[in-house]
Amino acid sequence: MATRSVNKVILLGNLGKDADTKYTPAGTAVSNFSLATNRRWKDQQTGEWKDETEWHRCVLWRSENRANYLLKGTNVYIEGHLQTRSWDDKEGQKRYTTEVVVDELILLGGRGAGVDQGLPSGAAEYDRPSGPVSAPRTTSRPQSAPAPPEDLPQGVTDDDVPF
Repeated sequence: MATRSVNKVILLGNLGKDADTKYTPAGTAVSNFSLATNRRWKDQQTGEWKDETEWHRCVLWRSENRANYLLKGTNVYIEGHLQTRSWDDKEGQKRYTTEVVVDELILLGGRGAGVDQGLPSGAAEYDRPSGPVSAPRTTSRPQSAPAPPEDLPQGVTDDDVPF
């Protein structure tokens, strides 16, 4: 019987510096960036609030349409998975690094832009980088939808559904 496992990362934080974008020999864009997440807790002994920042190495493949938006201080939401890779350094020592391979990226705001209860209006969302993306999709919606024409039937019955 096969065992099940999960390798999923969800992070919400700020970029520590502008993304570094390079291209593979095949022309595929890959961006590397660091993401800072914060945790705040109250010390039980002193009663003081403590802050802790954790840094995450992130890799985003096929990033040609996103790299210009990945600037220092930008607030982003990412989903991805952990990947550990190894290489031999110049002295022949085996080196390892673990990074978050980004599957989904949502820009939440610009440099220093605050996020007010989730996604602000006009924020750009980028789906999984597996397919071509020509421009960011906006998540803002029209203020009011137009009313349906009056000559359309108002009730839908089970007979109207094709499946």
